[in-house]
Amino acid sequence: MPHLAELNIARLRHLKGDPRVAEFFDNLDRVNNAAERMPGFVWRLKDEGGNATDIAYNSDPRIIANLSVWETPQALEHYVFQTVHTAFYRRRDQWFETLPGPHLVFWWIEPGTLPTLSDAASRLTDLAANGPSERAFGWAGIRKREA
Repeated sequence: MPHLAELNIARLRHLKGDPRVAEFFDNLDRVNNAAERMPGFVWRLKDEGGNATDIAYNSDPRIIANLSVWETPQALEHYVFQTVHTAFYRRRDQWFETLPGPHLVFWWIEPGTLPTLSDAASRLTDLAANGPSERAFGWAGIRKREA
């Protein structure tokens, strides 16, 4: 059974180090550690510091990316909407701007393979340009497959 890869990007309202986004960064390890302990979690992009906020997504230093792989959509959904992540997700407007177009993309990958940030970015671009497809889809694409 294929695994679910996901990329979501966000544009910080203020640069990392600014006190107005400090609460987000102060809790990042806690939220990421919760993901890694979840049943169904496979992998997430991170640097030696344990997160991906210093890995450049593009030339905008305020854009941060989260790239991860999950065994099932249900495992990811549980993490996003029923754990410590949920409280921070609800407060996302405090720390992040609203982006034009999609900021989240999913696609299926074979177990044992890991996505690259470059491939993930191209899938988000594809979703924005062409709409949902087997290559790139949003939450509705998952629901469609489950039906």
